[in-house]
Amino acid sequence: MGQRTGIVGFSRYLCITFALGEYYSKTRPFTPKQEVVTNLHFFFHDTLTSPNASAVLIAKPTLTGGDNSSSPSPFGSLFAVDDPLTVGPDPKSEKIGNARGMYVSSGKDVPTLTMYVDFGFTSGKFNGSSFAVFSRNTIMEKEREVAVVGGRGRFRRLEEWLYSIHTQLT
Repeated sequence: MGQRTGIVGFSRYLCITFALGEYYSKTRPFTPKQEVVTNLHFFFHDTLTSPNASAVLIAKPTLTGGDNSSSPSPFGSLFAVDDPLTVGPDPKSEKIGNARGMYVSSGKDVPTLTMYVDFGFTSGKFNGSSFAVFSRNTIMEKEREVAVVGGRGRFRRLEEWLYSIHTQLT
């Protein structure tokens, strides 16, 4: 009986609230926030070979001719990555974060990667923040653009972001 009384009372409360309330709020004009542009400059070190490889083959193709290829990443290969981000071009320069994720070799004729990588910062102004890339990356082009699809921390609510990669093979 007590439970039924509680449900009936709550139902009455809702009915009165809806009857006296309005289903919309007062319209306010839209005031856009000022756009903030942040330019980041860091180095991403992707090492496929060596005792300290930062990109590791986790799946290898068998039906695409990948077994016979001399390429370090034949078509259809899937890699897991945990690459250091540094302030300078030397891999031993100050480490400011990691790029973690996966990429697949997705180009038969042109070396291309389709990558999902989260660029996370572990020091400095952006400590604890990251942004995610999910895009095609034509690795033989010296300059290219990849899509940034989101972010955390200070990179939350990224809009119209463009990430340009400049390649320097060493």
